[in-house]
Amino acid sequence: MNSETTTSTPLPGMGMSNDQAATEARRIIADAYRPAPEMPTAYRDTSPLPAYGNTPPVPQPDRRIVPAWAAGTAIAGIGVGAACVGIGCGVWLACQGFAAVSLTSVLFVTLPIAALAAIVAAIGSAVRSVKDATSEHHHHYAGPVRQENTTTHTCGLIARTHNELHG
Repeated sequence: MNSETTTSTPLPGMGMSNDQAATEARRIIADAYRPAPEMPTAYRDTSPLPAYGNTPPVPQPDRRIVPAWAAGTAIAGIGVGAACVGIGCGVWLACQGFAAVSLTSVLFVTLPIAALAAIVAAIGSAVRSVKDATSEHHHHYAGPVRQENTTTHTCGLIARTHNELHG
């Protein structure tokens, strides 16, 4: 090294000395690790709603595709199926010790149980539908009603659909 080059003099081809570079490096590192200013993460608009224009969402009436009795019958069927599987597994485990147990014999043992469960589900469904038929559910709506009929025509190999609105 040249004896004239010190830490305070710039190195050849460089724009700053070693001391200046170290000071600048410390400043850059301090800026990088400085905590961010406190900023809110959420905002609630407390201004009153306008008298006209956009309004908040309104609850919509319940529009089920499947009637309640059909959904109840389906759930009862799933429950009956799960019960039959459980009972069948229990009978199968109980019969493991017998040498002559076959799939056919296990099925003949569990078949009456499954039939009884299906009959109970059918009776429950019938009682519920009779009860729903006797109770009156009326929905009274007030306000203008607009009925629109749509005619749909589908044709072609790639199924082009044309809808016509009749008011």
